[in-house]
Amino acid sequence: MERTNREKEALQCLPVLNEVSLMHRDRIADKAAKARLDEAARVKFKLDAHGYSLYDVDREYGLPLGTAGTTLREPNAAGERAIAAALNARPHLLWRSRYHGDGRRKTPQPAENYQRSTKRDRRAAASNAEVAA
Repeated sequence: MERTNREKEALQCLPVLNEVSLMHRDRIADKAAKARLDEAARVKFKLDAHGYSLYDVDREYGLPLGTAGTTLREPNAAGERAIAAALNARPHLLWRSRYHGDGRRKTPQPAENYQRSTKRDRRAAASNAEVAA
């Protein structure tokens, strides 16, 4: 079956369309990064539900200001313990990516636990956590 000129032109456009669609992929490319963002959003949501802000945790547990906020993004043992204490939980249940299944903290922490996310990624994860709850 012979293709018409119009069909040939349409087929020539397909690779361009595929290239364009690849440019707009989901910003959170790997599942581990998405899991870390969801984990942080879930912890933040639980803090809000218990009536705590991140600064409240810092002040109440004697941490330098900003430590609890940084703990949501990067591993920090003191911050993890303080947030867990504020939520009456254990740290290994809040941050599964930072602890072994038996509750021991991973040492050294995996490199992917230190990768920063964008503000847009954190907002998307927070809205997903609210929808899930």
